[in-house]
Amino acid sequence: MAEPPAAPAHVLRPSLDASRRFHLARFYYRHRHHQGPVEAQPSQGGRPQTLSLGTLSEVRIPPPPIPMRVHCRADLSRLRGLFNGVRTLVPYGEYVSEQNFVKYSQSPNPEDNIKPKWPHMSKEFKEPPLDPVRFNPYPNFSSPDYLKNHEHVHVCYLDDDEKMELPDIYAYPGIPQNQTAPFFGSYEELGINDKIYFDRFGRFGPYGYSYARDLGGFDLAGKSEKAGADKIWSNEPKLDYRRVNWGKAQKRCYEKNKARFLKNMTQSENDEPQPAKKKVPRHAYILRTWTGYKYSEQQILTIRAMINELALKSGGEYDVHFLLHVKDDSIPIWSSEEFYQKTIQENLPEEFWGMATLWSEQQMRMYYPEPFPNNVYNHAKAPVHSVYRSAHFALQWFSQVHPEYDFYWNWEMDLRLSGHYWEFNTKVGDWARRQPRKGMWERASRYYIPELHGSWKNFTEMVEEEMYNSDEKPVWGPPKFENTGMLPSPPETEPPRTYLADNYEWGVGEDADLITFNPIFDPAKTNWVFRDDVSGYDLELPEPPRRCAIITVSRLSKRLLDLMHRETYLMKHHMFPEMWPPTVAFHHGLKAVYAPHAVYFDHNWPLEALDGTYNHPPKPTDSVFGWGEHNQLGNSFYYNAGFSSELWRRWLGGREYDQGGPIEEDNGTGRLCLRPTLFHPVKHENLNI
Repeated sequence: MAEPPAAPAHVLRPSLDASRRFHLARFYYRHRHHQGPVEAQPSQGGRPQTLSLGTLSEVRIPPPPIPMRVHCRADLSRLRGLFNGVRTLVPYGEYVSEQNFVKYSQSPNPEDNIKPKWPHMSKEFKEPPLDPVRFNPYPNFSSPDYLKNHEHVHVCYLDDDEKMELPDIYAYPGIPQNQTAPFFGSYEELGINDKIYFDRFGRFGPYGYSYARDLGGFDLAGKSEKAGADKIWSNEPKLDYRRVNWGKAQKRCYEKNKARFLKNMTQSENDEPQPAKKKVPRHAYILRTWTGYKYSEQQILTIRAMINELALKSGGEYDVHFLLHVKDDSIPIWSSEEFYQKTIQENLPEEFWGMATLWSEQQMRMYYPEPFPNNVYNHAKAPVHSVYRSAHFALQWFSQVHPEYDFYWNWEMDLRLSGHYWEFNTKVGDWARRQPRKGMWERASRYYIPELHGSWKNFTEMVEEEMYNSDEKPVWGPPKFENTGMLPSPPETEPPRTYLADNYEWGVGEDADLITFNPIFDPAKTNWVFRDDVSGYDLELPEPPRRCAIITVSRLSKRLLDLMHRETYLMKHHMFPEMWPPTVAFHHGLKAVYAPHAVYFDHNWPLEALDGTYNHPPKPTDSVFGWGEHNQLGNSFYYNAGFSSELWRRWLGGREYDQGGPIEEDNGTGRLCLRPTLFHPVKHENLNI
């Protein structure tokens, strides 16, 4: 079914519930020069009607300066295969994607038409055709092969007495027939298992989603379609999470396993020298929260999953932290331990109290004192120390007071993951380590579309060919540009050979200093609204070259954060948060990659049109990172991706736009079942059931 015609420039689509108007107005005001509509909560009565800006009486919004360019045309058909439920599960070998089914079913040659195999479904028997299985992505920590090169991994527990074993999660070893395939990214390339699917029971049931509150759960599945969901309890205990202190459990786990992270701790002075065992890097997984933030029970389940899967079941490889922004500068958190703890207790669920670090803008003003001179253009009209313009200040400070980590994940509160956290984050890091530096920045600036670009090797060669056919020089080491003072770059970032002499060797096996989840683009080639928020450089010279990745979600190395810190306090250099880490990495020749994770769309884009719109806009004003960002509305990962929230809440069993929900699931193909998918943004989990 085709979408209705595009709305005129003065109309925001999709339209919004009145209770979300203030959020929209603030959000739209921030990006008013982009002309991109933003996602907001739908009305209770289904898909809302279009909403004119004139109805937003609470605030005054400047008129848009130019008309919106709409690339997402009305002739793009809607994709609905992601809403096929667990009753349509088939073995992976029998799966036909929705796009391929549509493509080949339209062939005039009957022999080309695909006829997918569907499982038997009936009103009498509603259980999935496959049973859920325990999902374990970890290496065999006790195997001789692992122990030959690594220290022993001690099992961790949820309680002091070591009686509460860590929960497992469950997935279906199949795929819903005709489910939509992702347009961007590749599970296979990242090494993520794409042959298993998670429903809400297998994913969150072991963390308390479905069982009674008097047993320590949340009992959130009362009206939910749940045929066959109880099968996980034949192997899994129902844990009482009222007894869990996650901060203490995390610390105990590290103490038991700290030999894994320190070189040769097990060797005494009298021992004969033994081959050194590999040091395992440590990660800080930092949740960027703030005072007044409200934690839904669904989000608490998500955070429990993070801690269990990243920190505990890995034997202490990750620590999860809450970096909590205290928005009221008058609270004397630095003068009183009592006020410090009181602030934590008033703003975090009790089970997470031992995991918070507080910070404030007033603190950052003292830590990074002004001035930050020579600002090119402060479009936000906000102070330099505001979290809006300098969210990275707190992260830099955290890395200085917690120098024990090798990597720091900057994780926003409106992110969700339907897959396993350790598998996703660790496989992304492993993939980044395998990437060569040759063509690195050029590949990172593009979306990878496997159905069009072929293998990653083909994509790499294609990007290099495009670069050779352009007027641009490849990035090879720290760039040279006019300046009146820069910090020296690490000597190891100088290329060991010329670009042409390198056979995609330099950088292979080197951990990435920066991993982003959207492309790393040159903002000077777009009209991204904050591209000129640059301070501390000589205004008599051209602006320094810059790089940017929309959404600050990323993994940063200690080396990168140390450089960002020194650039800030020594050189007084500053840029908007989405520009600062990529630009520092760029200036100093560090290794930076965009991880091609799976991104889904709600419309069936022709591949060439998709590539042209997202990777090759005809002019800067068409860039999907500027005025063309409305094209991002229909996907599962961008700052304004409306489809992200819709799909996530449907997966949780909610009703969106008058579709889905318990009755439709029960009468149809059952509850949703998805591959590991990273969602952004998810602004709320108020399910319309």
